Amino acid sequence: MMMLYGFGQCIIIILLLFYFYFILAMECDASCSMVYCGKSSVEDEIATRLKKDNVLKLPDDTQVSLLLQSEDEAETLLLKDYSSFDLSLFMDSLTAHRFGRFLIWSPRLSTTHDVVSHNFSELPLGAVCVADVQFKGRGRSKNVWESPKGCLMYSFTLEMVDGQVVPLIQYVVGLAVTEAVKSVCDKKGLPYIDVKIKWPNDIYLNGLKVGGVLCTATYRSKKFDVSAGVGLNVDNEQPTTCLNAVLKDLSPTSDLFKREELLGAFFDKFEMLFYLLMRRGFKSLEELYYRTWLHSEQKVVVEDRIDDKVVQNVVTIQGLTSSGYLLAIGDDNQMYELHPVGNSFDFLKGLIRRKL
Repeated sequence: MMMLYGFGQCIIIILLLFYFYFILAMECDASCSMVYCGKSSVEDEIATRLKKDNVLKLPDDTQVSLLLQSEDEAETLLLKDYSSFDLSLFMDSLTAHRFGRFLIWSPRLSTTHDVVSHNFSELPLGAVCVADVQFKGRGRSKNVWESPKGCLMYSFTLEMVDGQVVPLIQYVVGLAVTEAVKSVCDKKGLPYIDVKIKWPNDIYLNGLKVGGVLCTATYRSKKFDVSAGVGLNVDNEQPTTCLNAVLKDLSPTSDLFKREELLGAFFDKFEMLFYLLMRRGFKSLEELYYRTWLHSEQKVVVEDRIDDKVVQNVVTIQGLTSSGYLLAIGDDNQMYELHPVGNSFDFLKGLIRRKL
């Protein structure tokens, strides 16, 4: 009896090992697959060329299986999981003329940001990479985390010439995220979701973080290659909350937010805001930005070093300076530019000031 019981245990263990091996093999296969998708025949031709040339690389020389949306293998990959990104729905939602028209999708990537930044010169401007799961998502100060299913995670490419404007692009990306949420609410008749911007690059809802923005730039051939990344918690309530959780509280019977529709709306809004920035400067966006951020007339503590001692003083935020830092006024009516010290997750703690 003991021998039979031991034999049964062995069978169970073998089956479990086989199961976990099978799951791991599926994940490894998925993590090495990327699907190319285009809005029109122009982008489809780019996708075909990129697959043929096999020039796209991932960090650490990770082997990648490249697929076109039209291929059977791509359809099989997309149908493996009902929660996979719907490429057709996204393209149908997109009306932008330049951004988002060429898309790379993967069910699982280390980080979308590395895909676009490492392959910038090979991709068309405005190309976007989307992943259902990221296991080495990038944030400011080189922070790394895993992003689960239910998040809208993407990075895209753009090009800029004026180095003084480059630091402001993160604010335009964040603004486009908030405008996209409002646009989808209007289009689908959903309750108003009041998403806000926490300086410099976080997206907040009801006092909790639901997203963030990361922009990096490389100077090449007299231009700045900018890789812009966004993470937005659409349908996963951990670790804080998500758009759909708040939407359900407001209206349990409403349609839910879809990642594809939000991404399409984002590029429509970003394209408009980006061209305003390029043609008229950030002044043309300030009124909308200040209506969206959390900091107008907010009092913050700054740290002044006097005779090797740190003295804390309170100033009031008025807006942004031309260089993208916080503009504040002191009790003496002196205007200051505020700089974060860079060693805190909260950029509004431990600020230092410079007289203007």
